[in-house]
Amino acid sequence: MSEPVADAAPDAILPFPVLERTMANGLRVIVVNTGFPNLVSLQIPVQTGSRNEVEAGKSGFAHFFEHMMFRGTERYSSEAYQEIITRTGARQNAYTTDDYTNYHITCAQEDLEQVLELEADRFMNLQYSEDDFRTEARAVLGEYNKNSADPLNKLIEVQRDHAYSTHTYKHTTMGFIRDIEEMPNQFAYSRTFFERWYRPEYTTIILAGDLDMEATAALVEKHWSAWAAGGGETEAIPREPAASAPVVAHVPWSSATLPWVSIGFHGPAFSESDPEFAALDVLLDLTFGETSDIYQQLVEREQVVDELFPYLPSSQDPGLFTVFARVTDGTKLEYVREQLAAVFGGLPDAPVDGERLGEAKSHARYAFVRTLDNSEAIAGTLARFVRFRRSFETLNNLYATYETLEPGDLQAVARRYIGEANMVVTTLASEALPGSMSESPVLGQASASGKDAITPPVVQLPSASTLVRFKLLFETGSASDPEGKAGLAQLAASMIAEAGSQRMRIDEINRALFPIAASFGVQVDREMTTFTGVAHRDTLQRFAEIVLPQLIDPGYRDEDFARLQTSQGNALIQDLRANNEEELGKERLQENLFAGTAYGHTTLGTASSIAALTLEDVRRFVAENYTRARLVIGIAGDAPTTFTELLTARLAKLPAGEQGLIAIPLPVASRGIRVEIIEKDTRAVAISLGHRIAVTRKHADFAALWLARAWLGEHRASNGRLYERMREVRGMNYGDYAYIEAFPGGMYQFFPTPNLGRQAQIFEIWVRPVRPDQAVFALKAALFELRAMIATGLSSEEFEATRQYLSKNVFVMTKTQDQQLGYALDSRWYGLPEFAGWMRAELAVLTVHRVNDAIRAHLSGENLRVVMVASDAEALKVTLASGAFSAITYDGARPPELLAEDQLIGALELGIAAESIFVTPVENVFA
Repeated sequence: MSEPVADAAPDAILPFPVLERTMANGLRVIVVNTGFPNLVSLQIPVQTGSRNEVEAGKSGFAHFFEHMMFRGTERYSSEAYQEIITRTGARQNAYTTDDYTNYHITCAQEDLEQVLELEADRFMNLQYSEDDFRTEARAVLGEYNKNSADPLNKLIEVQRDHAYSTHTYKHTTMGFIRDIEEMPNQFAYSRTFFERWYRPEYTTIILAGDLDMEATAALVEKHWSAWAAGGGETEAIPREPAASAPVVAHVPWSSATLPWVSIGFHGPAFSESDPEFAALDVLLDLTFGETSDIYQQLVEREQVVDELFPYLPSSQDPGLFTVFARVTDGTKLEYVREQLAAVFGGLPDAPVDGERLGEAKSHARYAFVRTLDNSEAIAGTLARFVRFRRSFETLNNLYATYETLEPGDLQAVARRYIGEANMVVTTLASEALPGSMSESPVLGQASASGKDAITPPVVQLPSASTLVRFKLLFETGSASDPEGKAGLAQLAASMIAEAGSQRMRIDEINRALFPIAASFGVQVDREMTTFTGVAHRDTLQRFAEIVLPQLIDPGYRDEDFARLQTSQGNALIQDLRANNEEELGKERLQENLFAGTAYGHTTLGTASSIAALTLEDVRRFVAENYTRARLVIGIAGDAPTTFTELLTARLAKLPAGEQGLIAIPLPVASRGIRVEIIEKDTRAVAISLGHRIAVTRKHADFAALWLARAWLGEHRASNGRLYERMREVRGMNYGDYAYIEAFPGGMYQFFPTPNLGRQAQIFEIWVRPVRPDQAVFALKAALFELRAMIATGLSSEEFEATRQYLSKNVFVMTKTQDQQLGYALDSRWYGLPEFAGWMRAELAVLTVHRVNDAIRAHLSGENLRVVMVASDAEALKVTLASGAFSAITYDGARPPELLAEDQLIGALELGIAAESIFVTPVENVFA
């Protein structure tokens, strides 16, 4: 059958004209005009390999015949053959695979006819004696022995032997050692194998060079047409049954070597048109290639692996696809195995980013084209693919299939083939393995401890909003700072959110996020660290692919660490200590109330501890604390299911970790009032006072105290008692408020930020700065109102008005999507229902008596810590200790009843002993 010369299609991966012809005897001829002068490459793939070794005890014969084909013929002995090859300056060799055997030679164009004659003679007229056969059989045994000294070869041999029960892929091309050792006695069978498979209908002649294609095809016809077609029966290849359980195999190695681990799966056969093979090829490269997250983690960052590569053979029948890793430390073998299993396990539920897929397809195409720079490379590549159906178009069709791939194709192939029943795990080591290595790893979970069955819970708040946000709440914070390393949790979080990933620097991330107007930030508190991402629904997948590697594969660049360490020190010393007396006082009150506990320092740390932190400290903190066991995922908005799947799949790469809250031992409460005066050059005096309380959000009295503090002084609201009596009536300052939960950064916002969950809380009164001459009076005024509330409680009218206000205001304080999602995560942490509904229900059943009982049970106007920030600290100390009357003057007239109350306040006994008042220079605070 003759086919005309075909020019390459405009979009074909092979840009060469080709002549394809099938001769009368069934031999297929492919002539490619590459345009490269002088040399011609001849490739002769034969469609027989170890796959065709179907009879028991006869493995290894396809490879054996690769050797025997160089034994010569009656016309050209092996010596004469080699002499001609040498004289012509040609280079020739052969190789055997599972599915085909290829013979190749590159020669000068002028010697092509003689080479064709030589090759035709040995294919048609191969001769060898039994002695020749036995001699070569021993050479094959020597090759097996050589190869078996390579740990990777032995690993693959054992892997395949355990992976297959029926199909001939069970053995490698070398064959089983028992069959190789028996091979010298198989002379008669050798002739049968040769006559069965070395026939023109299974063979292709590929010629590539600057050729006259018709003339070259005529030369092939001249020398090869006498080769008779076969006609004998061939044995059917047994079909491998579907796998039903994972397989684990181990190779004990007798000499010292670096250990290996491989994880493979039964996969598809090669196809030039079905997308499965192409999709799997791209998926493996994206997931385990040199640009992948796991490669960056294991090879470049952690350096626990020095070789990591995927392998997908283009096999005639369904084969194995495998990832191999050589481990640098035997103690890390199980860890590496678990990490690889985790990555594989995430693939079925993780859509591939379309942009990354496009980049991979582009890379594959251009990388292939780069290899087409000489005739030998072109012909050699063709041989690998022509052997399927003996067609030049196989390669063009394959790369056309690559171009059609969509993200769904990659996910579909992962879902079909990546599963525990399909898995084959093989290890090799010279040292004994722990018992746990005899069991298969759990896909999608990575933990060296084996406590791996941890999937982070997901809290979802669906809405019609196209603006989607997700929160990654880790149950860790400054309370997890190691001894002497205060501020580490904050710096670690900053290194995640503000320092890029291994793949992208932070400036590159910011530029990438700019066109999609997305953001990724973090908040750190005592027991919670919350990363928040916000993006439009249409950009979610791209957004996640940009920012999630910051957490999964952090950049950890020295320059970013230095920048953020300096920034954190400035935030503590400049922004907080030097420039913000109010926040300084509030944070110092927290330190004093929880001194000696894990809450006893600001999230920023101290000046000395920040300076002493190292990048290695950050790495260790992230590894130990940003784990799946401590993670809760929150998603709000109109987020597609695929985004939730992508998010959970990507985060499955985090270590498993262990659950458990940090114990917060509460110090014994001091009696009386203790005052710290922070001496600082300032025009006014900021005052914060309070004490610890046992009431957190899950306490039965929380709603009652919540109502009481709202009556006393709702944050930044003008309807509280303190605001009315101190700010409105007396004009002393800007505002005065009360709290039963920590409210950091209160001066910047009207409502508390969610995700500040704590096991221990404070009752606090915040007196915004007053004139120095009114400082003691202001302190007394706050205490006067507090003590009055404790003594007399709220009236029924005050209770009812406050309850009505809060029942509606709870919707205002949770009006944004961010607040709703944050409170939902908090409610889960505390073990409560949805916050707004729960609080309204609690308020509905409250009584004024319960509120007043809770006030008396939990609040004190006598046992308090006070922090005052003032310029003349010593004078203020003397005044406080003296117990003297505190007067207040006004610029205008005031009603008599107010002036009478001023007398009561001015005469209020504080009972503060001089030894209970401490002056601290501001430079010593947070030092």
